[in-house]
Amino acid sequence: MSIYRAPDLKEVILGLFHKECSPVHRYASFDYCYNYFQGLTADELEKDIEKSCLELSFYLASWGMLRGSSFLLQKSVKYYEPLIRYFIKLKRDNHKIWQIDADSYSRANIQVILDVYDQVRNIIIDNENNNRHIVLITKIMLGVFGCIPAFDQYFTNTFRNICKSLPGRNGFRSVNKNSLGHIKKFYEANKEEIDKLHNMIHTLDFTTGKPTRRKYSRAKIIDMYGFAKEYNKSI
Repeated sequence: MSIYRAPDLKEVILGLFHKECSPVHRYASFDYCYNYFQGLTADELEKDIEKSCLELSFYLASWGMLRGSSFLLQKSVKYYEPLIRYFIKLKRDNHKIWQIDADSYSRANIQVILDVYDQVRNIIIDNENNNRHIVLITKIMLGVFGCIPAFDQYFTNTFRNICKSLPGRNGFRSVNKNSLGHIKKFYEANKEEIDKLHNMIHTLDFTTGKPTRRKYSRAKIIDMYGFAKEYNKSI
């Protein structure tokens, strides 16, 4: 059996995230952020920069990025404006980042992810905190594009355990070709189950609280597994 095979994938995800997710749970902040950025054109985003900043910042707050030790706690919502304007420049009809998911991690697409990662980091991270970017940037890219899991402590611990028997450095301490390559292999080893969950789990609509037609990306499914697998050990 492949080291990437996760026979408990469905159980772990549905046992924590899907069961606990309600319209008012913090988990739903991902849904509202993802719906917002996936549902609007660049021109529509530009019409209300303030709302775009608020959508992103509240999602980040719900997912722990505005805790007391975070430099973002000292920033207003205006701080996110340059980042929103960068997203606007990434026109949906001619930039691959909006279409990339874990099932399309080709060499070229992995490089696109890395290029966008670098740009987001350069815009949002101030110099004093440049060594703390990995969790924040991956959470931003997950909430806006859905193209990459969030490399938080729970997720990275799960994947370090998965990859611990492999030679070389597999610590998931950076976003690079190596770590994204492991995510690609994890998807391929669990393709059938991940695709089923991708088709099963839909975002919640803010107004009605009911599922939309928009599916969770495969990268989000992998993110959920990595987070919940390790989180279960702490409760």
